Formats: sequence, C-alpha cells, structure tokens
Amino acid sequence: MTDVSNTNQRYMSQTDFMSWRMEEDPILRSTIVAVALLDHSPDQARFVDMMHRAVDLVPLFRRKVEDSKGLAPPRWVDDQDFDLSWHLRRYTLTEPGTWDMVLDFVRTAEMAAFDKDRPLWEFTILDGLHEGRSVLVMKVHHSLTDGVGGMQIAREIVDLTREGVRSAGDGIPESPLAHRDSLPSPSCLSWYRSTVEDVARRAANALGRNSVRVIRDPGSACREASAVVGSTVRLARPVVSTLSPVMTERSTRRHCAVLDVPVGAVAQAAAAAAGSINDAFLAAVLLGMAKYHRHHSTEISELRVTLPISLRAETDPLGGNRISLARFALPADIADPGELVRRVHSTTETWRNEPAIALSPIIAGALNLLPASILGSMLKHVDFVGSNVIGSPVPLFVAGAEILRYYAFSPTLGSAFNITLLSYTTRCCVGINADAEAIPDLAAMTGSIAEGFRAILGLCPNVTDTNVVVTL
Repeated sequence: MTDVSNTNQRYMSQTDFMSWRMEEDPILRSTIVAVALLDHSPDQARFVDMMHRAVDLVPLFRRKVEDSKGLAPPRWVDDQDFDLSWHLRRYTLTEPGTWDMVLDFVRTAEMAAFDKDRPLWEFTILDGLHEGRSVLVMKVHHSLTDGVGGMQIAREIVDLTREGVRSAGDGIPESPLAHRDSLPSPSCLSWYRSTVEDVARRAANALGRNSVRVIRDPGSACREASAVVGSTVRLARPVVSTLSPVMTERSTRRHCAVLDVPVGAVAQAAAAAAGSINDAFLAAVLLGMAKYHRHHSTEISELRVTLPISLRAETDPLGGNRISLARFALPADIADPGELVRRVHSTTETWRNEPAIALSPIIAGALNLLPASILGSMLKHVDFVGSNVIGSPVPLFVAGAEILRYYAFSPTLGSAFNITLLSYTTRCCVGINADAEAIPDLAAMTGSIAEGFRAILGLCPNVTDTNVVVTL
C-alpha cells in the first residue's frame, strides 16, 4: 500500500486547503501574526543566520502554492526564485516608539493579503520601541501552520541563551524533524489513489476494531456507528445565526489589543475550580463578554465559540495544520466564576471526545467540495474563536535579544473576534484580533475581558500576583 504521508507530502492537506479556500471571501483572510517583544535590538547578521536555519528546517517556508487540476488540492512547489531577503524586513519606529504603533502595524499586517506567487510568510523587526526595546512581527498564512506548529517551529529555530547555543559550530545535532518533507513531488493521479487508500484504510481499521463487537454485540456496534454519524453531523452542521445580538456585523477591518495575566495565578484558579487553564481562560472571556453585552444594555445566555482542537502528533512534520475546529455554545449567564469554569470544562471535554474528531481530515475534505460561500456562511455566525497555545516555560532569545512577551493574533475566521492565550515563562500573553465592525469599541471589550480574568483570579484570594495588564 502506498504511504499516504509520503505521497501527499507536497499537496496541501484538506485542513490547509480549507484555510486557503476561505480567502475567496476577504473577510475570512487566514493570516496569523505573532509578536515577540525583545529586550533590545537583535543583531542583524545573527537574525539572518537564524532565518536561514528556519527555511532549511522547514522546507515549506521556501515553497509557494501551485493550483492543481480536478479535485486535488493545490501543491506546494519549490520557489525557484526564492529570495530570503524579500521575506525579511526591518524598520525603525518614529519617536516616541509606543506599543500602539506596534499594534497598528499588526493590524495592517492582518488586513494585507500575501503575494501568492511567493512563499506565504514575512518577518519584520521593528526597532525604536521605548526603553530601547524592539519587536519581531511574524506573519504567516494559516495554511503554513497552526498555533501549536508555529510554537514548535519557534522552539526549533530560536536560541536558548543570549550567546546562541544553537548557532553554527556549537555541536547541536540537527533536529530529527528537519527536511522530513523534502520528498519527490507526486503526480495528481497518485494523490487520488493515495487519498482513496487513506479513506479505505481508516474504514478498515474501524471495522477491524469493531469486528468482534459486531459478532458478540451487534446492537452495541450499531449504536456506536450511529454515534459516529451523529457526531459527524454535529461537527459539520451549518450555523445560520449569531447568538450575540450585539456582535453581528462583519468586515475586513481589524484592530488589536493585548492582555498580560500571570500564568501561575490562572493555573491555581483553574485547579481550585477543578478545571484546566483553557477552561479558566474561556470562562474569563465569557464573564467579560457578559459584562460587555451589559455595557450595550443586553443580556445574553450563551455565545457560540470555535475551539481549535490539536490533532498534532510527535511524529508529524513541522508546519501545516493538524487541528479540528469544533463550534459549540458556551454559557454566558453564570455569574459564579467557579461554577462557570466547571460548566466550560464539562462542555469542552464533551466536544474534545466527540467520535468524529478523529475523522476531521475526511470531514474537511467533504466541506472543501462545497462552494466557498457556503463554508463562509457557516463561519460568520460564530461569536468568537478562542485558542490556547502552550508556549515556552523558559526564556527564548532571538539573535542576542531576549523575548520578554510573546503574543499571537490569530484570524477571526468570520467571527467577531479571535482571542488567543499563549503561555510564555510566567505570563499568559493574550492577543485579541477583533473585527472593527463587530467590535467598534475595542477598549470597552478588552476592559470587560480583563475584568473577567480578575474574577477568575479571585478564586484564589491568597495568590499575590494577580495583576492583569491591558494594552490597546
């Protein structure tokens, strides 16, 4: 049997293809922007060396997209004119070099489309920030990687000390993930054949696991099969209306904000309510959104969220998307923070264990057969996207500069806003990417979510570090 992982290596996966197709509607532009706040300006020569290492480690970053014929997704092909310097930019902010200038740069990066005749990424250093600091702004198309994959790539290419323990000549062995996808380009026919084999193998595995059960307990096996079908319907069903009566408009305009929350306090608050950091994070957002809607003289009982669920395995190559997008409602009318964390935990665990989650690549393939307009209408009625990405527990360095904070601004995917929590050393770095038409008063919304976090941290009154910092 053909090895699907090898044969399809240069074709977009169905989940990557979904991110690509969304952009037929510019409101659904699938751009990820990450921002690393640096304690000082990084050395340019070392930075360029780091990026040479990155494109060698992840060959996808030197490839562009080429459309395929028929039902096969587009292919990643080597860019014969690849020029690393085109993807690396460096500017100096005008005085006084404020953080709002950085967020304005992020906003424009989010809204600007890529040149699709080149690899889909751009890295920009902004010098001249106050106190001698700089930022590294990393813009990538969602089809290149998801949030977890992005952090994997970052950990592979940055340094662990200011001196640069990963630099050439240090004797650091090459990552076993390097060059994994440097494979011969398959033909379109091989994609069809291997895709059919992949589906058949999944079905055969499922039958193999259940064959004894079918013989011994056919009723139970039928119920399990029915549960998978029902789960598939729940995962892929259309959403035709928003639950928020306030955040209903959609546009191509974006604006951004950040929050800093102590990760230790969030973890303790979550544990006090028998939940996870992700549960506490979503509960804080829900408490904040209830306050925000009251600010607009409206009461809400629930909001619909898109929750990315990682399917990434240790053996997967760097880059690409290994996620399933679950869309479901969460309560927004529970005032008690502990009770809300427990309710969020119960609901999200149910969705994480949906039988159809493992079939997400096949479901994505089926959805990709639909017109992009139908796919877009399913996404535009979601109220918000909430992502939780585990970052590094130890400081990371870029060309001699220490990363102090690390924020991710993920695409709204048609929702009113995307809020991404990325844990880095001792802080939860929260990035908010909001549709300016759905959320015209970003300061009010961000302040409300900050209050939500403070309510969650109140579950542990003895915690000393409960400072929530808002930056617009």
